[in-house]
Amino acid sequence: MSGEKKEKKEPLIDREALANLNFGPHGLLPAVLQDAASGRVLMVAYMNREALEKTIATGRAWFYSRSRQTLWQKGETSGNFQEVVEIRYDCDADCLLVLVEPAGPACHTGEESCFYRTLAAFPGRRERGGPAIIDELYSVIMERKKTLPEGSYTAYLFRKGLDKICKKLGEEAAEVIIAAKNHAPGEVTYEAADLLYHLLVLLAETGVKPEEVFAELARRR
Repeated sequence: MSGEKKEKKEPLIDREALANLNFGPHGLLPAVLQDAASGRVLMVAYMNREALEKTIATGRAWFYSRSRQTLWQKGETSGNFQEVVEIRYDCDADCLLVLVEPAGPACHTGEESCFYRTLAAFPGRRERGGPAIIDELYSVIMERKKTLPEGSYTAYLFRKGLDKICKKLGEEAAEVIIAAKNHAPGEVTYEAADLLYHLLVLLAETGVKPEEVFAELARRR
């Protein structure tokens, strides 16, 4: 029913693993925050035992500031809280992976992830793709929407507006169907890529982010 409060469930905790974590000589261990829906790495910070215990108790990410030497909650000033889905630890028990549902950008710059700049890239090595290519392509599409560079097909679609984007999406969906009916896997691959691209343009035009779609899929599994 609408407005009905969800029952708060207690977290499932491996007490033995929690007691045997290696917090290091300064009582800290690194914690990597990852979007539970998209798989995107959001940020890295440090936790001491108290920060970890508060994270478990509240269901929101807490850290220890090495510069200020105090605990801090992610989102306490911005409102961009990180709702914890699961906490994992590595084989040496000296690093945490915190899967979260972000309430807003994780980076203080306003970027969704602190890892928004590229130091080095190796052309061709990501051509076989993976889920990360969706986020990368969406970022490029959003940049085209913002700058509308001449000669860009993406910018052309944004200039033409929603009706044109919807028309192209429908055409590409039909092309996928035709390729499938022709039993042509290569054509299906090519046309499906076109369909996904135009779907991302539609998402950008309507203000929907891929991670929102990922989260909806995760809720349905």
